[in-house]
Amino acid sequence: MTIKAVFFDLGGVILRTEFQAPRQRLADRLGMDYDDLIKLVFGSGTSDRASIGEISAEEHWAFVLQRLKQPASELAAIRAEFFAGDILDRTLLDTIRSLRGKYKTGLISNAWGDLRDYIVREKFDDAFDALIISAEVGVMKPAAKIYQLALEQLGVRPSEAVFVDDFEENIAGCEKVGIKGIHFKDPETALQQLKEILSTRFA
Repeated sequence: MTIKAVFFDLGGVILRTEFQAPRQRLADRLGMDYDDLIKLVFGSGTSDRASIGEISAEEHWAFVLQRLKQPASELAAIRAEFFAGDILDRTLLDTIRSLRGKYKTGLISNAWGDLRDYIVREKFDDAFDALIISAEVGVMKPAAKIYQLALEQLGVRPSEAVFVDDFEENIAGCEKVGIKGIHFKDPETALQQLKEILSTRFA
């Protein structure tokens, strides 16, 4: 069946941690291991709760600060340093924009409730016909429901969609629903695989 929609993940695909040094410096300054800091921010119970909208991103960060024994006044500095090595792939976003018109485009992201504001602030909401953010819909990848919601928002069948994500379990999840998955490892390889699936040339 003809592909009509292409979905992309955000973290690890469009927004990638290309430089570990700022996060390592923060971990050193706080007297903790790099991996433990990442687990606290992204792998804690409050992170999961924020990712399905049970609590706000601000409430999650309050928990992080409490665990770090840091005052609220340090929040802005800690957040800035934690994310300082993250790079938004503007070239990939331009490629996604070039798909619009020929295909519907969507974002499927496990993220806290402040993601939409970030996307608007960074001015790339125009790359997508729909933003499916776990905190807004109350379910996370790889659960089938989030993919089904994404398909509904773009009005396509599973066999008419492709999804690009960096986690194998999320690819397995989308393929269980019937969506073709591309496991993202780097932009060049992923886009080549996408071209082969779409059998077309990017504008």
